[in-house]
Amino acid sequence: MHDELIAQAQAWLTEDPDPDTRTELARLIDAKDETELAARFSGTLQFGTAGLRGELGAGPMRMNRSVVIRAAAGLAAYLKKQGHDNGLVVIGYDARHKSHDFAQDTAAVMTGAGLRAAVLPHPLPTPVLAFAIRHLGAVAGVEVTASHNPPRDNGYKVYLGDGSQIVPPADIDIAAEIAAVPSLTTVPRPTEGWDTLDDSVLDAYLARTDAVLSEGSPRTARTVYTAMHGVGKDVLLAAFARAGFPAPVLVAEQADPDPEFPTVAFPNPEEPGAMDLAFATARALSGEAAPDLIIANDPDADRCAVAVLDGTDANSGTDWRMLRGDEVGALLAAHLVRRGATGTFAESIVSSSLLGRIAEKAGLPHVETLTGFKWIARAEGLRYGYEEALGYCVDPEGVRDKDGITAALLITELASQLKEEGRTLLDLLDDLAVEHGLHATDQLSVRVEDLSLIAAAMRRLREQPPTELAGLPITRTDDLTKGTAELPPTDGLRYTLDGARVIVRPSGTEPKLKCYLEVVIPVGSHQDLPAARAKATGLLESIKRDLSTAAGI
Repeated sequence: MHDELIAQAQAWLTEDPDPDTRTELARLIDAKDETELAARFSGTLQFGTAGLRGELGAGPMRMNRSVVIRAAAGLAAYLKKQGHDNGLVVIGYDARHKSHDFAQDTAAVMTGAGLRAAVLPHPLPTPVLAFAIRHLGAVAGVEVTASHNPPRDNGYKVYLGDGSQIVPPADIDIAAEIAAVPSLTTVPRPTEGWDTLDDSVLDAYLARTDAVLSEGSPRTARTVYTAMHGVGKDVLLAAFARAGFPAPVLVAEQADPDPEFPTVAFPNPEEPGAMDLAFATARALSGEAAPDLIIANDPDADRCAVAVLDGTDANSGTDWRMLRGDEVGALLAAHLVRRGATGTFAESIVSSSLLGRIAEKAGLPHVETLTGFKWIARAEGLRYGYEEALGYCVDPEGVRDKDGITAALLITELASQLKEEGRTLLDLLDDLAVEHGLHATDQLSVRVEDLSLIAAAMRRLREQPPTELAGLPITRTDDLTKGTAELPPTDGLRYTLDGARVIVRPSGTEPKLKCYLEVVIPVGSHQDLPAARAKATGLLESIKRDLSTAAGI
């Protein structure tokens, strides 16, 4: 095995176009580091509906220029087989390590294959790339990003000409074309011939952001903003200035792109501690400058997190708390309904059932899809889509994907409108709970080093299914691998309980087992809300505990 590993690594080394990974791999070969070589050559990074995502480094199990060139060649072959011989492919990238190199390599491969390629002018939010595909009439788009993954990762996200991320069978067909690339020497890579776009595409995107707001709506809410060391700042500030909102106060330590993400363990607003600097910035502002809300984007700015002042805890007084993705999803839906929006409201199956109640009362179509905006964006007649992982699509004609910039504009418009009425986002959430029942959601998320633990947990749940959680009988179990009338097959389990719902699934982008919990408590009046919240919290904690035991995690 040792000699075979060394031979594999040396063959890879001879083709590797990147001096950084060549040096790294040569060092491992010289040291005969079998453990590290085996980790890098035990297979290949799998191309799926999330495209590619993985740790940077040399070898087929890492993200590097060799892997990206093969992926681009496979995508080009797929597009040509679809009849797009002279089609345009737009390429965007974030500010992570190697993102610019991967974008340039992709442009070179597309050009060498006879397609036309255009690269965005500098690191920009993923929604700008999703917009550019439709705006420029491209046949496909590529975004080089690992979104909110750790600094050591990068990724490669593929969109087709409708501006949506790929879904099966396109991913399988592209993967087959990637596997068919015999060697990098067979992939033509000219050094020129593609376009580098100017800022006119960004200007067109910004002009469109205005359309998500109501003409003449209040624009008074004050915000603190963090870009989480990503690429959101300049675009968000420009969008807020165009809209006429007060300029957001920046979280200075996280405002500019930095691929090392030095102030956060994970650059994801949902992770514990990631919002601490934003909270500190907000607390330091007082009087006229005091903010009404905190807005955070993840590093590629397709997600939007919102925090508000919350005085519900009698012990701690008033302080900032993050709203859950489901809470923001319901607030934006209620705001759009109030504005007279028409069309389909869509969400993933792991998101709160409150959206369905809001849509039903407004007489609007509502659909549930598999997780991921690749599915949500394809809902027929889509007007608004969201999923609990802080993703919101509020302008599907412009960006058929989640967009953290336009979502930030819309939630700030809603906060402004409520401010004019002497109310807050929390007041509106209370109203929704009284009107539709308190929909309380939580998540049990287990990060693992060993992926086999996730498979073992899923197997255990299938072989020894729980019959109740938190004392609530499970009235129905759906094994989602079989698919349903509405949903294609996916690896997941859905439990319907009396007044609750649980979904368990492996994450598509991270080494995590994710369990999504929801309890619904009827509420008679505003006075009943504290008791309903206490009951919901207790039930969610009990469900988490029982589910952990059942899954063996």
